[in-house]
Amino acid sequence: MKRMFGTAAVLLTASLALAACGGGGSGGNPLDTTSAAPSGSASASGGKVIIGSANFDENTLLASIYAQALQAKGVQVEEKPNIGTREVIYDQVKSGGLTVVPEYNGNLLAFVDKETKAKTTDEVNAGLKEKLPPELEVLDSSPAEDKDTLTISKDTQAKQSLNSMDDLAKVSKTMVIGAPAEFKKRWEAELKSVYGIEFKDWKATGATTADAIKDGTVQVGNVFSTDPKIAANNLVSLQDTKNLFAAQNVTPLVNKAAVNDTVKTTLNAISAKLTTQSLLDMMQKIAVNKDEPATVAKEWLTSNGLG
Repeated sequence: MKRMFGTAAVLLTASLALAACGGGGSGGNPLDTTSAAPSGSASASGGKVIIGSANFDENTLLASIYAQALQAKGVQVEEKPNIGTREVIYDQVKSGGLTVVPEYNGNLLAFVDKETKAKTTDEVNAGLKEKLPPELEVLDSSPAEDKDTLTISKDTQAKQSLNSMDDLAKVSKTMVIGAPAEFKKRWEAELKSVYGIEFKDWKATGATTADAIKDGTVQVGNVFSTDPKIAANNLVSLQDTKNLFAAQNVTPLVNKAAVNDTVKTTLNAISAKLTTQSLLDMMQKIAVNKDEPATVAKEWLTSNGLG
C-alpha cells in the first residue's frame, strides 16, 4: 500500500509535544519552528526558503533536489529533513514553518478529501485546487510517480504473456500474491470489481515482497514503482490500464505567501525533467550503492542542466 507518511497517533502526539518545547538550531528537534517566520512573507521578498521532507530516503532525495536547485538560483535555503508524518508536515507548510515539501498528489488529496474518487493526474490536481486551503498551493506535477503496482518476475511475464493487470485477471486464480497486510483489506474487492482479479492465496510479505517474487514464494507482489529491487531482482510491473491505483505524481506543495516567481519556476523546471525511471535510477544509487541523497541529487541536477 502506498506510503502515507503515517505513524501511530501516539508518535504524532509525541512529535507535536517535542515541537512545542524543543530548542531551535541545527541540533534541535526538526519540528521546531521557533526560528521560522510564520507568515513566510520574507521568502516572497527574497528571504529564506525552508524545505522539509518526510522520513524516508526518496522524500529526502527530492527535498535535496529542490534545495540545491534553488541555491543555484541564489535563493537562501534551510533544509529540515526527515520530519516524519504528513500530519505534521502539512500543518507546518500551512502555518509557514515550512515553505516547500515534496508531495505525492494522490495521497495528498486523499488526506484533505477522504471521499475523493479522483484517479488520473488531471483529476487529482483538480481536486487539490478545490480542496486545499488558501494558504497552500501545489505547483506543477512531475511525470515521476511512486505508486502501488502489481509486479511479477520477467520469467513469469514471458511464460504467461503478462503485460497488464487485464492480462493478469486471466491467470490470477492460480497465483499467490504477496503484499503488506493492509493491502488485502484495502484492495481485494476493488481488484475483483475493476479487473476481475482473484488470487489463489494472499501472503503478508511487507518489505520483503520483491524478494518473495524473486525466490518464487509468491508469483505477484505489491511493490512501489520506484523500489530499486524491481530492477535488481529482474522484475516487471504490470500496466494499470484502468487506473485502479490513483496517480501519485511527485508534486511540490508550497506555502503560497512564502514563494516568489524564482522559487516557482525553479521547482516547475524540476518537475518537467523528473521521471519515474530517473527517480528509480537515483533510488538504486542510494539503496544499492549507498550513495548520499545529496550527492545523487547534485548529479541529477547537473546532468539535467539544473544545478
